[in-house]
Formats: sequence, structure tokens, C-alpha cells
Amino acid sequence: MKPLDLNIYFCGKYTYSKDSVSTFENLTEDLTEDLTEDLTEDLTEDLTEDLTEDLTGGSALTLNNISNISIKGSTAGSTNSPITANNLIRNSIGMEFVPIPAGEFDMGSPSLEKRRKLWESPVHRVSIKKPFYLGRYPVTQEQWSKVMGNFPSYFRDEKYPVETVSWEETQAFIRKLNAVENTGEKSSVYRLPTEAEWEYAARAGTTGSYFFGDCESKLTEYAWFLKNSGLETHPVGLKKPNPWGLYDIYGNVGEWVQDEYHISYKGAPSDGRAWESSLPSVSVPVRIRKGGGWNGNAGCCRSAERLFAAQNRKLNSLGFRVVRVVREV
Repeated sequence: MKPLDLNIYFCGKYTYSKDSVSTFENLTEDLTEDLTEDLTEDLTEDLTEDLTEDLTGGSALTLNNISNISIKGSTAGSTNSPITANNLIRNSIGMEFVPIPAGEFDMGSPSLEKRRKLWESPVHRVSIKKPFYLGRYPVTQEQWSKVMGNFPSYFRDEKYPVETVSWEETQAFIRKLNAVENTGEKSSVYRLPTEAEWEYAARAGTTGSYFFGDCESKLTEYAWFLKNSGLETHPVGLKKPNPWGLYDIYGNVGEWVQDEYHISYKGAPSDGRAWESSLPSVSVPVRIRKGGGWNGNAGCCRSAERLFAAQNRKLNSLGFRVVRVVREV
């Protein structure tokens, strides 16, 4: 049986299994956005703390390629000049990447933001000192299969985002991808984005709840989520991209990032690095996931939204996208 994503919703009189199509259809009819919103808004900081305690090809790219792009952040709902298709790069297995400029932004959500969670505080200034490349789309099932040789996803289609993969399995994929690409670099070229890098790229220079502003009604133009997904994933790239050319950054599947979960941003790095413990854990570490998913409401798709899961969990609403590092020369 595939696990329900309890961070998004739960409907007590139904179970969701691969062998029960009629049950899934009942879920489609009876599961509502209001139920999801009520559950996510009722979560408290104490509950979160309890949960964390219980769960307790080619040559290298260079800074010269995109060093002339820089941003400091802008007013709510505004956008910077879109990054064009001419800036895209493609690797040997067809993964496309867009350049993300260096810059600064305010990470987290202000106290008056609609649907915000306590663990999105405090808002803090983060400086992304080096540009990087980020996957134009979430990793697809076709790309996963080329590297890993299998199809782990619940919703099967080569053009759909890969899901039902744990954080640990994303690390295995990245190790193999670095080997497949064999760039000759001493350190890895590919990795997961940090939480700060993900939010910075999703915002694309804006400060509102979404990169298009604060109006939830526009979300259907950019994302597959509870309101329009039909409770399943969809091929990547069908919705509008954000101003920096990233597709499906909201909705479709949530995305693993590198960081471990912390109950607030107190003590978080200010330079965009991953926030991870330097000590070995006695239990399975809990990792951050961003972007909502096909089963999340509009609040789960905000730029600042942060959910979490044990790094060995596999959910059919959770995938990832990849960073390609820019090398200095």
C-alpha cells in the first residue's frame, strides 16, 4: 500500500491503495480543499516538535557564464527580466538547466501572510553568493530510468515527474548522475538544492506569497494542485513557468532539498548553505520538502511553505529537481 501524505491531508474513512481504483475515485469526489486547509492550519509548533523527536555532458560550467546576472530582491508580485531559452544547458540524458543568478532575499514568511506556518519564521536575510544552474523541470521518470534503471513511481509515464523516491534514493541518483556525466571534476557537479537556494529560485526576485503575487486564483495557471490535479501528477512543463524559467516549481510533486528540518529558522545559515547536523543521528533524520504537490492546497504551494518527512519516506506526491554547480575559473 502506498503511504498517504499526512503532511497534506487525511480522510479517515478512506484508505488509498494501488489496488483500489474505486476508493481512489471516492477520494477524488470527497476530498476537498477546505479539509486540507483546516488540517494544515490546525498544525501547531508543538506538534511539529513532537514529530521531529519521534522521527528523531560536457566540461564544467564557469562563473563567467552568468556572473553578469545579479539581483537583490524586489517588490511583491514584481518580476525581473526572464531568463531566455538561449541560457539553457542540457546534459547527456536530456536534463535541462537554467541559470540562477547570485543575489539576496528575505527567506520565510511574514506574520501577515495568508496560510503561513509557524515554522516559516523568523524571516531572515540570505545571501546567495554564487550563481548556479537549477533543473528547468523536476526530474522525470524517463531521466530517472536512464540513470537508475527502474521505474519507482506510482503514477507511470516517462514525462511525469518521478515520485515515490526517498531522500536517500535521490542521493543515490545524484551519485550515479555524476558518474554518468563524468565531467572530470574533483568534486560533484550535481547535487540537491539547499532549502535557501530552492526558495530563492522559486521567488525569482519577488516577495509575495507566490512569484506572481498574492492572488491564489492565479495558481491554476502555474501549478497542478488539489484544486485542478484530479489527484494525480501530470507531464512536466504544461503550466506557465516562473520568471526565471522554472516549470512546476509549485505543485505537481513536492521536492526534496538537502536540508534537515528545524522547528524554526533561528540559527539558520545566512549564506544559502544546507542546514545539516554535524553529528550522527540516533534516528532517521527529517528533511525539508518544498513546493506542495498534486494533493496540496494553495497554501502548500507558496514560496515560503516548508513541509518535512523522514529521509527514508517514499510518497507519491514527492520528487526532486537537481542543481548543476557553476565552477570558478
